[in-house]
Amino acid sequence: MSDISLEVGMTCEGCAGAVKRILGKMDGVTNVQADVDAKTVTVTAEGVTAEEMVQKLTKWSAASGKYVKIP
Repeated sequence: MSDISLEVGMTCEGCAGAVKRILGKMDGVTNVQADVDAKTVTVTAEGVTAEEMVQKLTKWSAASGKYVKIP
């Protein structure tokens, strides 16, 4: 298992909940922690890359107007 960090333009707990729900459904993801103030998401996963996580969040990002990137 490894921890992967992402920068996500979350502005509220609704954003954080959506990100946690989307990433939590990915195979290999065991934990998702979102920090709205720091605009970071830390994911504990095995067999999943940061790029795959960003790809999974692309639709949410486009719909919400929030950014998602690998630091």
